[in-house]
Amino acid sequence: MLQIMPTAYLLICCDLDFENEVVTQMKKFRDVIEVNRVFGVYDIIATITSDNTDKLRELITLNINKIPKIRSVLTIVKNET
Repeated sequence: MLQIMPTAYLLICCDLDFENEVVTQMKKFRDVIEVNRVFGVYDIIATITSDNTDKLRELITLNINKIPKIRSVLTIVKNET
């Protein structure tokens, strides 16, 4: 049976002119699948996945949320049904 890995999409707002720096920091995490700068309300969108939900939550709260120059993160967890 195929194991479904927990996935989350992060919509990130960061300080003005620090988007590239935040993207570079995000790319250092193994579980960050994709990270891109975007235009609009949010500055960056990222896709992350992990072995389990606890590891996913830990990555977001203990690592990504603590990257300097990030002002806010909206997390959307993919519902696997």
